Amino acid sequence: MTDTATASNRSVGASLMADPEIASAIETIAGRVQAASAQVTDVRGPRDDLKTSYDDLLKRAAAVKGRGLLYPYIASGAGNGALVELEDGSVKWDMITGIGVHFFGHAHPELIKAQLRSGVEATAKHGNLMSSISAFEFGETLLAQAKKHSDLAHAFVTTSGAVANESALKVCYQKHAPASRVLAFKHCFMGRTVTMAQIGDSAAGREGIPLTTQVDYMPFWNDEAVEKVGGAKHFIDHALWRLDQYVERYPKQHACFIFELVQGEGGFNVPPRDFLKALMERCRDHGIAIWDDEIQSFGRLPRMFAYEHFELGEYVDVFCVGKMTQACATLYTERYNPKGGLLSGTFTGSSEDFYAGTKILQMLSEGGYYDSTPGAGDGLIAKHHAKFTELAKAMIERHPEWFPTAPFGGPNPGGLGGMMRFTPFGGEKDKVGKAAKAIYDEGAVMFFCGHGPYHLRMLPPLGVMKMEDWPRVFEVVERGLAKVAG
Repeated sequence: MTDTATASNRSVGASLMADPEIASAIETIAGRVQAASAQVTDVRGPRDDLKTSYDDLLKRAAAVKGRGLLYPYIASGAGNGALVELEDGSVKWDMITGIGVHFFGHAHPELIKAQLRSGVEATAKHGNLMSSISAFEFGETLLAQAKKHSDLAHAFVTTSGAVANESALKVCYQKHAPASRVLAFKHCFMGRTVTMAQIGDSAAGREGIPLTTQVDYMPFWNDEAVEKVGGAKHFIDHALWRLDQYVERYPKQHACFIFELVQGEGGFNVPPRDFLKALMERCRDHGIAIWDDEIQSFGRLPRMFAYEHFELGEYVDVFCVGKMTQACATLYTERYNPKGGLLSGTFTGSSEDFYAGTKILQMLSEGGYYDSTPGAGDGLIAKHHAKFTELAKAMIERHPEWFPTAPFGGPNPGGLGGMMRFTPFGGEKDKVGKAAKAIYDEGAVMFFCGHGPYHLRMLPPLGVMKMEDWPRVFEVVERGLAKVAG
């Protein structure tokens, strides 16, 4: 989005973008935002003088949605790094970041400037067939990173993660027509559209929806199950046997296998590379497309792409990204490049999405967040996970009565990179839910994940978090757990 042309051969739009008065105004606004944000320095409770007006806001929000909010959370529009201010004047540690959207936290100066620059464009929304170059620059920037360790060649930019997944499914269906079945992992989450809700392994998420998509579920890696069947080799062999059984039962009817390389809503479950590689190779043997859904994991692991972390990029045919990138996209190899007309839509996103998304991709690639090689542990994200693990283990050692062993719970604490979890109260759903809300009341925003056991999870803003923030966050967490433990 940099224009180096002289004024005489610029378009009017390019001249606006290069206007020094506009550039100065952007710097001024960003500076004012930073000065205001600097007032947000620590967790604090709500202000008494804002209680009535905040209660009114919550009622209005509930009336619009038709139900109360999960948390009484309405942001004021102000924040500072990992801290967010609400309209009642309270301040909380934002450890869930809109379920992963705000990796660079609140009021990041570079993102404020990017958003302000996007406002110069003549339209807010971009059409798929009628767009400015900013949408394509976002796609170029994403592809430049993706191509480093995969054969991904093209990107279809779109408005949400669910639509990116819908587009990926269409690409797989078309390439393998008339195959109509889908392979997916147990406990996967795919989105909230009619089709994605059917693929996602959540009964509540598809209640009342006619089941028209044919899905066959595969076992995901589970440490306890691995132990019960006699080790990793036996578990992998069983998974391959299950895959072969589906293919034998429905020959040439599977269009794709959807891989969440690290499960998100399913519980921040992390498998070993050998498990994923074996299944991908068997898919290749059977002519089944390998679709890598990284909408929640992208950018958050010790390498930018999960397929980089697991060294599996050579197998990926179709790929989806969203959340922290602001704009969303479906990527595919040249072999899976669909015919004209298959992928379209009124909107691909807003100017703000593309300007901020491109800046985010640049900051991710330049910020020292990722390991130099898989497993090196020298990137900032790996170091943050190590700090989280250290403090979580110390809390568990101080309060072992809060952390009985959860059935099929996996490591405690667990997760990978910026996908962090721990399992209090044996993973019991009601108590974990109460713990999340008690921690919220004490001053940190967290959610839970899993399907039994349930885990408390964090998707923290590692783009702006400091190592010295972690003890302050865990003080809040420990106070919340103590309230539930009684």
